[in-house]
Amino acid sequence: MKKNKKASRQWLIPLTVSLILFLIGINVNEPQRVLEQAWNICLSCIGIG
Repeated sequence: MKKNKKASRQWLIPLTVSLILFLIGINVNEPQRVLEQAWNICLSCIGIG
């Protein structure tokens, strides 16, 4: 039983979309924003911020 070539490549679409969104997020400096929010939450939890 042969697999359909189109069906065997369906994993490629979500992978491509997620990679594009990942690169856009890095381009708009999203990792720095997430790190700043995590820092503020941690400081609030221990009572410093």
